[in-house]
Amino acid sequence: MLFAMDLNIILFFDLFGTCVFAITGAVKGIRNRLDLLGVLFFAVTVGCGGGMLRDALIGSTPVAAFNDYRYFLICIIAGLVCFIISPVAIGRWAIMIYSDAIGLGVFTALGVAKAAGLGVSVVGQIMSGMFTAVGGGIIRDIFSKEVPMVFTSDFYATASLLGAILYVFLNCFTSLEANSLLFITACATTLLRIVGFRHKFKLPVARMHGEEKKK
Repeated sequence: MLFAMDLNIILFFDLFGTCVFAITGAVKGIRNRLDLLGVLFFAVTVGCGGGMLRDALIGSTPVAAFNDYRYFLICIIAGLVCFIISPVAIGRWAIMIYSDAIGLGVFTALGVAKAAGLGVSVVGQIMSGMFTAVGGGIIRDIFSKEVPMVFTSDFYATASLLGAILYVFLNCFTSLEANSLLFITACATTLLRIVGFRHKFKLPVARMHGEEKKK
């Protein structure tokens, strides 16, 4: 599957997703009042973290970020731009939510596609999509000393899971081209995340004994 796909499209999606997640990392660093180095560090680790985790898990090594300087360069540029425009932009836009949603969609689709191209099982493809999508966000939140959003947020990892399942389903039961599968999955996952955020969709949370009484 991977080799039937235009490698330029794969590279574009990978670099685009890296850039988007780098923006979320930089914004998080700015909001945490980090200095320039801290903001750039967040941008690089969050931007490249998910892709590096994906490549390590599916055996695509050395990981893409170590073989192509453009991954780190894009992260640094994204971090610098966010740092420079922060006085007029950061805080006014819901940058992190929508950037994160786009990154989630792109990396979910790409993670499944790369795993499928290497002959990984269906379950492995789905897990590859999820780990690729949520890896950067987990790194970002751990560095910020927060519980990772993937464990608490409204419809975050769930959107990635459903998107990955959609890719596998369409790949198995339709004759769509690989590039179309990538695009459809990315858009659907992004839309699910945004809709879930706007309408505050949440999975049930377990209640502990006596919790109702305390309320």
